[in-house]
Amino acid sequence: MTPKITVFGEMLWDMLPSGKQPGGAPMNVAIHLKNFGMNPAFISRVGDDDLGVELMDYLTSQDFNTDFIQTGITHLTGIVKVNLTDKTEVTYKIVQPVAWDYIMTTPENKELVKNSDVFVYGTLSVRSQQSRDTLFDLLKDAKLKVFDVNIRPPHLDRATTEYLLEQADIVKVNEHELNTVCTWFGIQPEVETQMKFLYERFNLKLVCVTLGADGAVVLSGDGFHSQGGYVVEVQDTIGSGDSFLAMFLKEYISGSSIPSALEKACAVGALVASYSGATPVIAEKEIADFLINNQINHV
Repeated sequence: MTPKITVFGEMLWDMLPSGKQPGGAPMNVAIHLKNFGMNPAFISRVGDDDLGVELMDYLTSQDFNTDFIQTGITHLTGIVKVNLTDKTEVTYKIVQPVAWDYIMTTPENKELVKNSDVFVYGTLSVRSQQSRDTLFDLLKDAKLKVFDVNIRPPHLDRATTEYLLEQADIVKVNEHELNTVCTWFGIQPEVETQMKFLYERFNLKLVCVTLGADGAVVLSGDGFHSQGGYVVEVQDTIGSGDSFLAMFLKEYISGSSIPSALEKACAVGALVASYSGATPVIAEKEIADFLINNQINHV
């Protein structure tokens, strides 16, 4: 049976120079999971406005499960102003407050999380008291807890982030976020040292660090596993890390080895960067062909 995955957090519109595109790290992860053959549930909130209707219509058109997305009448649907001056280091101006700051606990979403095999959450959705309280409540019922450390200054609180790390079983983080967190504890900026610290300090099953164009590294109970990056012509890196997490999770919970999961996840992250926007559909054949071509080129 396909493992049941629930994702919690923000959904919004990325306002790009070329126009708006659906976004928000948790929604991107959920959409990629759906594209990779999973059937995730997504807990979030939109406003009762044109942007909210349009976002829900987009998800419905993707045959995406919207049963647990709330609609609020007080706050507008989220938007983010995206700066693409540097394609590899995208920056964001995230409007506040918006609908996803007010995700409510319901009997339905508590039951959903209780019956899910995997629960994925991040940092940005806890910038507000309401969504933070809801996430903390849902974490009590979650089984395998996956924390996507998605730091978006100035929306960062050390105490809350530490609490979310304490709750996690698996942590995915990029090298800059890893350094930010480890600096709080005075850990020297060497990736493997910092990974080992997080793994031990928070009693984790697995730590995954993405290294941009240089690939990714995983630390698990049987040591370190690394995968180099793949060369592509970058359009933008929006959604690359989210697609990486979606593919890695899909492979990992389906029983693939960590090296195999890492290889496919890094390939997907690179392929998404070669497209514009966060959630291009990457078919299995495209991934397979990409990996074969890279193997041929390295022989």
